[in-house]
Amino acid sequence: MEPVTEGIGNNGRMSMAINGGGLRLMAVHAHPDDESSKGAATMARYVHEGADVLVVTCTGGEAGTVLNPALDRPDVHERLVELRRAEMGEARRILGVQQVWLGFRDSGLPEGDPLPPLPEGCFALTPLADAARPLVRLMREFQPQVVVTYDENGGYPHPDHIMNHKITIEAFEAAGDPGLYREVGQDIGVAPWQPLKLYYHQTFHKERMLALHDAMQASGRESPYAAMLEKWVDRSDDSGRITTRVPCGDFFETRDRALLAHATQVDPNGPWFRVPLEIQRKAWPTEDYQLARSLIEVGMLPEDDLFDGIR
Repeated sequence: MEPVTEGIGNNGRMSMAINGGGLRLMAVHAHPDDESSKGAATMARYVHEGADVLVVTCTGGEAGTVLNPALDRPDVHERLVELRRAEMGEARRILGVQQVWLGFRDSGLPEGDPLPPLPEGCFALTPLADAARPLVRLMREFQPQVVVTYDENGGYPHPDHIMNHKITIEAFEAAGDPGLYREVGQDIGVAPWQPLKLYYHQTFHKERMLALHDAMQASGRESPYAAMLEKWVDRSDDSGRITTRVPCGDFFETRDRALLAHATQVDPNGPWFRVPLEIQRKAWPTEDYQLARSLIEVGMLPEDDLFDGIR
């Protein structure tokens, strides 16, 4: 399987690869729209600062549905795959990133009791080595110092998010080892490359939601997080996961425009957009991460930069 590269300066090869001493960030996501709901302001900030940012989209979102009531029409459902690809293109343009489709088939989110089997040939059922191989190739070609993905729970337990985690771990560990995936990249003359730091998104955590909830109530507004917090179940492994808080409040508007570009997936009147940006910037001006693996020495935690120790 050959990844399909799109975006800035696309000429059939990755225009931002192997560019000397520049900073390079790779963000691996399961579906189109995930890149805009997780870490988008961080990516926009680093693009603004001159870093090269590559979004890897593992599937086309084929098994998704229309989540915007205004677009819940038969003609939209019939063209959903085409529309989601176009939406990804617009979000990519807004964020200023380069983007690659790995080309795997969306597994869907199984529902019911018992859960139905996943569809044959989907991303989550692909053998690990087959699913990781194109990502190993991309890491060797793009040469990121930093890679960002989901934690072992996928952020939430969608089969594609969990598989996304697995292939990123596999590729991170294998891309720099000449004894693994030996043939990968030889056709384009790229050598093994070892990324230095691996992060997990920690976007939807209780501390942030409480801060935004309290700020909304203090301003006399209704909080969109009230019901969610009432039902929140703490996980025993949540405490202390955040190691890195990236200040990026100046790019929250860019993040929201990128998310709104995924019009079939996002209700512009939904809870995503009910907290004014000025309140968000004051109450929680960062996007948050867990440093899961580092091959270099880092400074004191928490960090405020994914490239800490690399700059």
